[in-house]
Amino acid sequence: MSGFREAVIDLEAIRSNVRHLSALVGTPHVMAVVKANGYGHGAVPVAVAALQGGADWLGVADIEEALELRDAGISAPILAWLHDPDADFHSAVSDDVDLGISSARQLQQAADAALELGLTAAVHLKLDTGLSRNGIPECDWAEVMALAAEHERAGRLSVRGIFSHLSNASADDDAESLERFERGLEAARRAGLTPALVHLAASAAALRLPAARYSMVRLGIAVYGLSPFDDESSAQLGLIPAMTLRGRVAAVRRVAAGAGVSYDHLWRAPVDSTLALVPLGYADGIPRQASGLARVGLRDDTHPVVGRIAMDQFVVSVGQAEVTVGDDVVLFGDPSTGVPSASDWALAAQTINYDIVTRIGRRVPRRHINA
Repeated sequence: MSGFREAVIDLEAIRSNVRHLSALVGTPHVMAVVKANGYGHGAVPVAVAALQGGADWLGVADIEEALELRDAGISAPILAWLHDPDADFHSAVSDDVDLGISSARQLQQAADAALELGLTAAVHLKLDTGLSRNGIPECDWAEVMALAAEHERAGRLSVRGIFSHLSNASADDDAESLERFERGLEAARRAGLTPALVHLAASAAALRLPAARYSMVRLGIAVYGLSPFDDESSAQLGLIPAMTLRGRVAAVRRVAAGAGVSYDHLWRAPVDSTLALVPLGYADGIPRQASGLARVGLRDDTHPVVGRIAMDQFVVSVGQAEVTVGDDVVLFGDPSTGVPSASDWALAAQTINYDIVTRIGRRVPRRHINA
């Protein structure tokens, strides 16, 4: 590697994961979710790789993320579902971006934009089935669906999909949400809506709740080779982690027993020890909460992070091992290669693997391989 730090993204892993998941779930359609810069992996190259692996839809949070994909020449169907109150739906409609709709107000905004452009807006009605976030609450379903049907008859809108999201809180909670979603589908039928796409399952439900698969699943974290579960690893799910976060040893020093390390001297060397300085810190997305708890791969072994993780750097104790300036350090990657995983760092930081990969900052270059 060149430079202090980099995130290496294996696009063949993305393709392989999508192929594997698509065969496993067996739905007519598969959406690869590439929001938040492709979960930190790079939205455009990941989107291309996911489509090559068999996904036929892309999902993003907001319209700006969708337009980035369109500007890169990606013509596949895209759904954007989280909108600013004053979002400009004109750009989405004109660039053939499907809109997730969570209120009557948003539905009217989409219809107005389509009317002004002389086009038909494609929308997916999002139903709140238990998360209490965005999504149309059940008390408003009849009103919004009637309005959607009216706009559809007038040619302003096409209700292409109906969807929701599960909490994964428990099997009972998900079963209750599934029942509520079925009520929503029945309400849509009563309103005269016949959406081609029905989607409820994200990665976790796609893998473990077949009843939630419907005509499309939305695959997020699993596309990137990470497990959505605490009790089953990536390897057990047949997934390959796509991101390897690496740095280089910037300095090496030998310290005597009792020497303090980094801010607050959280750690003191119990014996004479060799320390390696790694130039990544919380400004790069390395969780400060993992101070003294995480490990890194270095010289065919793993070694502990010691002392406080700082803004730009942290320290690794290698004990009596040999290490030199310029040696590669792997913070996380594919654990089958003997290095820590993003899930290992998540455990150290008391968070989830989603958080670990999406938080990697702009200062860390992404290098995509196997394009």
